[in-house]
Amino acid sequence: MLYIVGLGLGDEKDITLRGLEAVKASTKVYVEAYTSLLSFGLSSDGLSKLEKLYGKPVIVADREMVEERANQILSEASESDVAFLVVGDPFGATTHTDLVVRAKQLGIDVKVIHNASVMNAIGVCGLQLYRYGETVSIPFFTETWRPDSFYEKIQRNRELGLHTLCLLDIRVKEPSLESLCRGKKCYEPPKYMTIHTAINQLLEVEALRKGSAYSEESKCVGIARLGNEDQLIATGSMTDLLDMDFGAPLHCLVIVGETHPVEKEMLEFYKVK
Repeated sequence: MLYIVGLGLGDEKDITLRGLEAVKASTKVYVEAYTSLLSFGLSSDGLSKLEKLYGKPVIVADREMVEERANQILSEASESDVAFLVVGDPFGATTHTDLVVRAKQLGIDVKVIHNASVMNAIGVCGLQLYRYGETVSIPFFTETWRPDSFYEKIQRNRELGLHTLCLLDIRVKEPSLESLCRGKKCYEPPKYMTIHTAINQLLEVEALRKGSAYSEESKCVGIARLGNEDQLIATGSMTDLLDMDFGAPLHCLVIVGETHPVEKEMLEFYKVK
């Protein structure tokens, strides 16, 4: 049996009772460490907290293991119960869907245990979930790579009066370009996009595209550490948010569309003073 268990957004205590039962019943436990970030990922004792709660060792599965050596996990799941832990909800990233597909093709039983993810927890800012359009990802720009495919999606959402959730890039255990050219993997330090970086990139693309999808005065909501005790929510123009310190990751950004009166009232609670 392969259990795909959502961990939620905060710390080790956010796992559901059903998820905890699955972990304790498993002979091997993996936790993915690249599509998102639980608060334990930033603390030296985070993994030990998981292991203390579960009463067994936890293997950190990085991108390389899951995408290149998934056969090892599936082989183990064909012989015994294996738990694969995912920050947020199991299907928040396509990699985990691929793992389920491969397991089912091999005739391995799969049980999915859901949890909160950014896709529903974002409702805490007061914008109604059914008034969101397509979600976009904002990748880190480099000197030679500045993708802007998100621009049309934001523009379409705005034309329909819908909000846009922008998921900001996370780079964990990414090989450097130089090391790839040399044929020997050397990994860059972890990097988490901030709201400031995202807004600056968005404005750079608008300046180039000139499609009036948004502007410096467009209303946005900046959220840091969603689901944690110290989560921070602030609403204001893009310019307003550039003046704010959102602190530690993870960050995400919502570009606000047309608002219902109740949404306006909620946003007032988070207005930048």
